[in-house]
Amino acid sequence: MSLPAAQAGAAALLSRLTGGAAPVETHISAVFIGPDRVLKLKKAVGLGFLDFTESASRHRYAARELEINAPAAPGLYRGLHGIGGAADRLLPPDDPAAVEWALEMAPVPADDFLDAVAARGGIDGPMQDALGDMAVALRGTYPAGGTGTDAVAAFRAVLRGNARAALGAGLELHRVLAWRREAEGALRRLAPVLRARAAEGRIRRCHGDLHLGNVLLWRGRPVPFDALEFDEALATVDTGYDLAFLIADLLHRCGRAAACRALSRAVGTGGDAGQVAGLPLWLSTRAMIRAHCLARMAGQGEGALAFLAEAEGYLRPPPPRLVAVGGLQGTGKTRLARLLAPRFGAAPGALHLRSDEIRKRLAGVPAEARLPPEAYTPEAGAAVYAAVLAEAGEALRGGHSVIADAAFLHPAQRAGIEAVARPAGVPFTGLWLEAPADLLRARIAARRGDASDATPEVLDRAAASPAGNIAWNRLDASGDPLAAALAAAHLQSC
Repeated sequence: MSLPAAQAGAAALLSRLTGGAAPVETHISAVFIGPDRVLKLKKAVGLGFLDFTESASRHRYAARELEINAPAAPGLYRGLHGIGGAADRLLPPDDPAAVEWALEMAPVPADDFLDAVAARGGIDGPMQDALGDMAVALRGTYPAGGTGTDAVAAFRAVLRGNARAALGAGLELHRVLAWRREAEGALRRLAPVLRARAAEGRIRRCHGDLHLGNVLLWRGRPVPFDALEFDEALATVDTGYDLAFLIADLLHRCGRAAACRALSRAVGTGGDAGQVAGLPLWLSTRAMIRAHCLARMAGQGEGALAFLAEAEGYLRPPPPRLVAVGGLQGTGKTRLARLLAPRFGAAPGALHLRSDEIRKRLAGVPAEARLPPEAYTPEAGAAVYAAVLAEAGEALRGGHSVIADAAFLHPAQRAGIEAVARPAGVPFTGLWLEAPADLLRARIAARRGDASDATPEVLDRAAASPAGNIAWNRLDASGDPLAAALAAAHLQSC
């Protein structure tokens, strides 16, 4: 890649200002990375899907990039500079003499980009939770969009556009056409859901390019950057489709467990269990985008075929089922649920609905914030269980498996979650964890930074209350109950 000749002077200036840095180039930008600043120049190119050939367009889209990205990462984006025809210094962005513009950002170590973190195996459980929280926080900044848009017609255009792009990139004709047929069939089945979500205001002006390469660690937490700035229609989508790009990238780079936990955290702390209905189609589309983009790059044919296979596979999800994990505090319900969730259901695995996270969401506090004892009223508890049941039912009706993680200490609560499976016509498995009281007290006392507020005193009160007849599969949780849980739920060990 190279910059157009007319931008050579601007490039030379930005290189000098960043200590002689050679640009890191993409097809639309040249990024000059210095020790204390990063300067980004938009290339004067026209690529069909965008046109930066005119100076005014480069100004408009550079300003738009700053506008849509700065709120999510305060301090990362510093401002916009103009560059005159002489290219001897930076100017104010609105200076009439400016013919080019450079976006200034703070430098970030290369190891702090999340694709690099993933490559070294650093997307651990807390980071997966943080990514889910990031997605929820980002969704809260998205302005409304798509008023009057036919969500189904718009997505049909996306599918057909990607099929054309895949064929243009040289991917195999019969596979691309078969993918388009399957994807359009999935879209027809999903149409009522997409239209209902549009009516609920789920179509927003989103990030548009939310993969791990566009997330970095900033001030100790993951933040998104480089949102799609040059096409408002392309970025105005269902918020679930926006999140699906992140989930698809986690699936590809880190596997089902990481993607499943990030998705479940986003639903647990942000709600919207209904978005899982769209995941097979959305994940498939995101994978196809990556497939045809890689197919255009020299030496990336193998990667393109891997994404093509993923795009095909996502459209053939297994039937849903419901698993519930109950037991006293400290029995390891959440640990077991996290181990089981990626092992069944459509990608990235069963939606893990954790009552502790839902409780915090309903209370309007972060998941790991502790609630005072007076917040644990019978009314609050009933609201939490009602939310678990409602969200489980919504996900199951959307064709997605669920693992419900709550104490389920009372017979009515167990009957309630079992009843959720019946209208959806899905199999149900109940797992009941048991362990000696002294061990449970020790586990609870050792917890740090967890969404559960349980204390040994809470455990003692719960243990003193009769649980009634327990017909679920009773598992010894004094050790690792995973193998017994897999057998009881008829799941494969992996």
